[in-house]
Amino acid sequence: MLTGAMLVWFILTGLSLVFVIWDSITNAPTSWVQRLAWVLVILYTGVIGLIFYLLTCRRPFPGGHDQFTRATWKQSVNSEMHCLAGDATGILIAASIVPTLGLTNGWDSIIEYLAGFVCGLFIFQALMMRNMYQGNYLKAVGKTFFAETVSMNMVMAGMIPAMVILTSLWPNSEDPSNATFWFRMSLASIVGGITAYPINYWLVKNHLKHGCMTLPGKDGAAPNLGHCSHECAPNSAPHTYGTSQAETHKMEMHSLSIMESSIWITGTFIVLFLAIYVTDKITPIYF
Repeated sequence: MLTGAMLVWFILTGLSLVFVIWDSITNAPTSWVQRLAWVLVILYTGVIGLIFYLLTCRRPFPGGHDQFTRATWKQSVNSEMHCLAGDATGILIAASIVPTLGLTNGWDSIIEYLAGFVCGLFIFQALMMRNMYQGNYLKAVGKTFFAETVSMNMVMAGMIPAMVILTSLWPNSEDPSNATFWFRMSLASIVGGITAYPINYWLVKNHLKHGCMTLPGKDGAAPNLGHCSHECAPNSAPHTYGTSQAETHKMEMHSLSIMESSIWITGTFIVLFLAIYVTDKITPIYF
């Protein structure tokens, strides 16, 4: 039964991936970073990711992308794709390596967390989005650290339980040469995406993280181009094209005080530790 389910899953994932790559090339008025994030997320989450792509990101018709993606919940899904793509990539790479080290599942989880955080923050957030901060990489790291940390913690609050529990059910799923490894990581990525959505919704709603931006001039007459960072909004025409000063102000990214940021980061770590604690009661986690 598991073999049949995996076969159907991988076929649907392949078809979903082909469609999104084609659509990204022919129909997407978004940045290459956003398109890459969706391609990777659908590689990891299959047809589930495709459904959300169709609901929240795909341009329905020329000139309609900005209006179609305007709803906060859609902006939040698109925002989360940056985090999930980077984090899941780092976690998957680490998960492919840690079995060769012969460590306990607790240390495996720590290495996977660190790999996901490094890949998510330093590559998918700071490196790929540095142009939003005048090309200053270190500034991009500082500006995206808070959002990446709280989002990463919530991704792992879902992925760690899923990975650990499924490993106990499917012993061969630790081996990347086994199909169950990729199926397990896909299911874990889906769970991580679900648990991380609320914090991403909060981040986008409070203008602490970017949503889905329509590239200027790439989608006809759509005038409002989504959120823009504080660094680029006031004086940068490409990101404020067709908007009034009041609308530009609304698109600026906000920031929290160090105390507020620390409280939120601590809160997400508590949620992560609670998820690990509950998982340990189901499937023991050893160090």
